[in-house]
Amino acid sequence: MSAMYKDDQDDWMTVCLKYLLFVFNVLFWVGGAAVMGVGIWTLIDKSDYLSLLASSTFAVSAYILILAGALVMVTGFLGCCAVIREQRSCLSTYFCCLLLIFLIELVAGVLAYVYYQRLSEELKQHLNETMTENYAQPGKEAITLAVDRLQQDFKCCGSNNSFDWLHSVYMTSAVSEGRVVPDSCCKTITTLCGRRDHPSNIYKTEGGCITKLEQFLADHLLIIGAVGIGVACLQICGMVFTCCLHRRIKLDPY
Repeated sequence: MSAMYKDDQDDWMTVCLKYLLFVFNVLFWVGGAAVMGVGIWTLIDKSDYLSLLASSTFAVSAYILILAGALVMVTGFLGCCAVIREQRSCLSTYFCCLLLIFLIELVAGVLAYVYYQRLSEELKQHLNETMTENYAQPGKEAITLAVDRLQQDFKCCGSNNSFDWLHSVYMTSAVSEGRVVPDSCCKTITTLCGRRDHPSNIYKTEGGCITKLEQFLADHLLIIGAVGIGVACLQICGMVFTCCLHRRIKLDPY
């Protein structure tokens, strides 16, 4: 009688584990879509700014997230199949996939954290040089567009302030046509509006574009980190449920 009760109890616990793992896979699939969405959003939303960065760490973190998100969605489907089939080999494969994705997200998280720590220093060292030496220069059209969009989107002028433009390659050439700042610094853009640098005509943001871009990138990195941590916690729960179910299934059914 006690053996029968124990078998019934084991069956009940196995069923509970199956349902928990199935619900987890649904949440995991949604989490994968969220991770991939954040990665795509990071690359698409104001992606022009990536050309202003000295390193590709920010973009690499986003690409890793997209890869991890795609793997998560595929693995979520695999997990549902493993639960339905109740085969230890499928569960083992599923566990390995979870572990692999966890490691990929860990790498993305470390990259994001490292870049977050050196973001301010990198912008201070390279943004002013990039803007003043490459703006409106032959073959630097992408940087020119990025700078114009940066100044218009964030309502700023110059890396630190509008005076940074006075010594730029563009402003000291005849091509500038007497401008003291690019037209994208103007509150209302018109042809040659950059000839006047009065506060009524151009943006005079405290801290310049460096402060604005740094805050923008920092916010994106925090979102990347938060989503990654959330999905990683789900994965740990999934790995625990998978191990428990794996132990309760004694032999693969043929």
